[in-house]
Amino acid sequence: MKALTKSIYISAFLLGQSVLAFSQNAPENKVVVTGVRFAYPLVEKWIKEYKEVNPNSTVSIESRTTTDPAQYDLLIEAYEPEASVKESREYLYIAKYALLPVANSASAFARNFSEKGLNKELFNQIYFNNLYADKKEAQKIEQTYTVYTRLQKAGAPITFAKYFGFEQANIKGKAIAGADEHLIKALLKDSTGVSYTVPGLLYNLQTRKPVDGLTVLPVDTDGNGRVNNDERFFDTVDNVISKLEEDDLKNIPVEYIHISISKNSTNAEAYRFLQWLTDNSQEDLHQFGFLKPDPKVFQKGKEKINKQLALN
Repeated sequence: MKALTKSIYISAFLLGQSVLAFSQNAPENKVVVTGVRFAYPLVEKWIKEYKEVNPNSTVSIESRTTTDPAQYDLLIEAYEPEASVKESREYLYIAKYALLPVANSASAFARNFSEKGLNKELFNQIYFNNLYADKKEAQKIEQTYTVYTRLQKAGAPITFAKYFGFEQANIKGKAIAGADEHLIKALLKDSTGVSYTVPGLLYNLQTRKPVDGLTVLPVDTDGNGRVNNDERFFDTVDNVISKLEEDDLKNIPVEYIHISISKNSTNAEAYRFLQWLTDNSQEDLHQFGFLKPDPKVFQKGKEKINKQLALN
């Protein structure tokens, strides 16, 4: 009996030492970020710059797969969450993104519609299964094309479908598993490929021109049913950003990117990182193909973050 009791004490002591060692070796000021993958290059830049002024901080991205990681502090998403979800989190609407139509440059479809452009009726006809469409009114498209879209629920397909009055399930074509960048990889392999995605994936962010092998299709942005010469501004990502921030353009879905944290979070470092973003994030947006948020919306989120940080 004494031997058993002694064994229990020893085990308890060793367990206590292990816990102590873990707590001593565990990284302090740790923040885990996850969410929409097309925002990662921008977030990585922010993390690098934050660490330069906060060397003791450990902020890292843990990539989502088919689900989010089991534990994370900050979540970046590209579509508006449901009201029930919003009740439990604080949101900083940090940027906007656009969605543009794209085709494999080698396709007859790209050659035809890079000249003709897409209006709302063509978007509906090419990209969506619409049971109520009048087939007699459909335009004849002689070129062979294959639409590629996302398989999993995600910000880009949700936003794209919603803008044109549909659900993600209504987008027709081949559904690709993985992230938005996998659509581009599939598109480049298929000479009939057609899709939609964000400027940060469509354009080479160094040259600012479309990625080799991709044709960004012009769009009827004034809603008159055709593409005029002044609507052909898709040659560089900077022209696209400038036009979208200056004017309210039609047939180009635009949605917010937001970063959120649980209202119950006690991770003060996560709030400090968010506060740093409110002061240092906006000048990087254009470089990565994003649009600036509405100043009033951004300011509202900033005030909430500062308030929560004060409580932590």
